[in-house]
Amino acid sequence: MNPDQFNIRHLAAMAAVVELGSVSLAARAVNLTQPAVTQGIAKLEAQLGLSLFARQPGGMVALEPAERLKPRIDAALRLIGSNRVTAAQVRAFVALARGGSYAAAAVATGVAEPSLHRAVGDLGLALGQRLVDRRGRGVMLTRAGTVLAQRLRLALAELRQGLEDLADLRGQEGGRILVGAMPLSRARLIPDAIARFRTDFPQVDISVHEGSHAELVGPLRDGEIDMMVGALRDPAMALDLAQRPLFEDQPTILARRGHALAAGWDADALRCYPWILPPEGTPLRQLWQAMFAALGGDLPAVPIECGSVMTIRQLLVGGEYLTLLSHDQLALELEAGLLIDIGPAPGAISRTIGLTTRADWRPTRLQQQFMAAIDQAAAHMNS
Repeated sequence: MNPDQFNIRHLAAMAAVVELGSVSLAARAVNLTQPAVTQGIAKLEAQLGLSLFARQPGGMVALEPAERLKPRIDAALRLIGSNRVTAAQVRAFVALARGGSYAAAAVATGVAEPSLHRAVGDLGLALGQRLVDRRGRGVMLTRAGTVLAQRLRLALAELRQGLEDLADLRGQEGGRILVGAMPLSRARLIPDAIARFRTDFPQVDISVHEGSHAELVGPLRDGEIDMMVGALRDPAMALDLAQRPLFEDQPTILARRGHALAAGWDADALRCYPWILPPEGTPLRQLWQAMFAALGGDLPAVPIECGSVMTIRQLLVGGEYLTLLSHDQLALELEAGLLIDIGPAPGAISRTIGLTTRADWRPTRLQQQFMAAIDQAAAHMNS
């Protein structure tokens, strides 16, 4: 089942019964009748295909599935912010935030636009906030709406991981690992980690989302990917994220076969040719600037800013450009003789490649196993 199919009041009732050990006490805590709590728990058990409680004369005793699920439910309920919110409202608002219009949300969900309008309006009333403003044919989220959209996506991520925890409890090695791959990690690290992981867990799907740090950090914060692998950033700039180093990468200067600098170069020679580099603020661009600071003198021209290794490769092969990249990122082209390594870059030029997750993230067992496979792949690269 999908995490947005849960009845949120039923989840709240289940968590209250686990905590209080009594249907009557839980009913008072969540403002439902005792029959409603009993029926809600029965429906949850039917949806999950698992017993959550042992019914005893003295009350309800939580079984292991309930104990595993409760922390995920507690986190999701805190993020949602109200037991009055319904699953239909969550689905509607998340689809609207992602699509940018009711028409796009209707296509994504298969729900008619009037129903989506009503669900989003009711969500705003339940939370006492204005969530959207009309902008022509589309909508723009208010500040409160933007915050809520992120919180709801994180709540759904918690519930998705709760379902994966239960599948693991049943001995079902299923589910999906969602990993964000920045440019350097795509060449060897992520493929090696996936191959290692799939050897032991062939039933688990892997979804790789490619992008730069700027493109992936939003989905990571929203819970739409589980982890991100690539060059680490200044920890002070991302206090809500946890970063763990894997290895140090030393970029080198690359050019086409037959380039004039293949026989040797000095600082002045490096300034005579155009460079292809990622945008300002990226770790590689900062290393390039540090390299020329060590060499002394002005920075050379950077007529092309690009983070795509495929695009850089084609431009290098066909022109007199220079770039600064990891050897691994263009290993095949170097082995084939299309490109040459005219480095190494002078100075203490290195970047830390690592794993980034949300600071409050609690991985499932399979997510932990995938991170272990990344560690093994990194250790292999280091050796």
